[in-house]
Amino acid sequence: MIVAIVYLVLIVVSILLTVQSAHVLYLMLYTWDRADAERKARAPDEFLPPQISFSVLLPARHEEDVIQSTIERVVRANYPAELLEVFVICSQDDDGTIKKAEEKIDDLKRKGLHNVRVVVFDDKPINKPHGLNTALPHTANQVVTIFDAEDDIHPEIFSLVNTVMVQEKVKVVQAGVQLMNYESNWYSTLNVLEYFFWFKSRLHYHAHYGSIPLGGNTVFFARELLLRLGGWDDRNLTEDADMGLRISAMGERVRVVYDDRYVTKEETPPTLGHFIRQRTRWSQGFMQTLKKGTWKKMPTRKQRWLAFYVLAFPRGQALLGIYLPISLGMILILKVPVLIALCSYLPVLLLAAHFLVQAVGLYEFTGAHGLEASPKAIVRMAIAWFPFQMVLAYAALRAMRREMLGRHDWEKTQHVGAHRATTEEAESRVG
Repeated sequence: MIVAIVYLVLIVVSILLTVQSAHVLYLMLYTWDRADAERKARAPDEFLPPQISFSVLLPARHEEDVIQSTIERVVRANYPAELLEVFVICSQDDDGTIKKAEEKIDDLKRKGLHNVRVVVFDDKPINKPHGLNTALPHTANQVVTIFDAEDDIHPEIFSLVNTVMVQEKVKVVQAGVQLMNYESNWYSTLNVLEYFFWFKSRLHYHAHYGSIPLGGNTVFFARELLLRLGGWDDRNLTEDADMGLRISAMGERVRVVYDDRYVTKEETPPTLGHFIRQRTRWSQGFMQTLKKGTWKKMPTRKQRWLAFYVLAFPRGQALLGIYLPISLGMILILKVPVLIALCSYLPVLLLAAHFLVQAVGLYEFTGAHGLEASPKAIVRMAIAWFPFQMVLAYAALRAMRREMLGRHDWEKTQHVGAHRATTEEAESRVG
């Protein structure tokens, strides 16, 4: 009887994992598989003259190493300065970032640019969404956008969004974000490819069906829409996903634009510890948003199911982390009938398909950005594949523990500007 139960569990879990893996694979290939989706994802071929004014929010905490370069890139964008205002958002205790930002602002003023200021808050919680809510009343322009403190934005990003919003009459635009430093450490290639497939393909699927967890930056909102929503949930660790689902529940269309030429460039977390803390925060934020229940207010069953699927995914990752070592042990000690053994190998075949798609994706990503992939990079990916999945599972388990303990403090991810070195290397090759 016990053996029969074990066999049944093995079959059920194998089928569920196979279906789930096949669905994720479909989402990864969505824009490649459908010509209409790929066409909708593109940036406009020509940009309209500037019409829309933008308020740029730059939340920063202990970002002394990168904040000045980011401010410079934003104010030097190819867009009229009188249509841009920039707010660097800091907690009162972050003296280092405030000092660096003010030094840069003084330098810009000497050069005739007066559209940057620092907004300081002195209350809790000390996190990104609370900082955004603090700065929102200071904004005056038509569209509010968010960039992270380490972001390298494209000079034409405002012209791109101006064109999309004017032509298509949309109030929310999510543009592409791409990690760049794919060779920094053992997990960086897989981390880079996660972003590549998420922004290039998966988000377009979510936008098509009106159930989209937004990315954390390079997202543009009509200011009146943000005011109508009451700003961000400053207790949520993934305020971007929460905001996206709140907007979806309103029936507001989100336009997702991904063009390799115009992505905002970022970096992978510099150490494994920082990576785990970042993933823990994301997983816990999805758990918070699932519990909050905004997704239940969406008008169609398809939208509700898609939102539930995304928000519940970290719990699935946690369970998978428990299941994988057990399954490996069963391979070594348990003899099963051939049919059950074949069934248990179905998820393995899908994982192999995932790896092959990501290997192809690596060559497409590097080719698009003037970088070079190599067989050595593929071998490194193969070696890192299983440990990477276990790290994600551990982060999800850690998130579950924090959520049960009621811990919602914001674990900071360090930024060192590694993506800028990768970009400079690519530019030197082109040059």
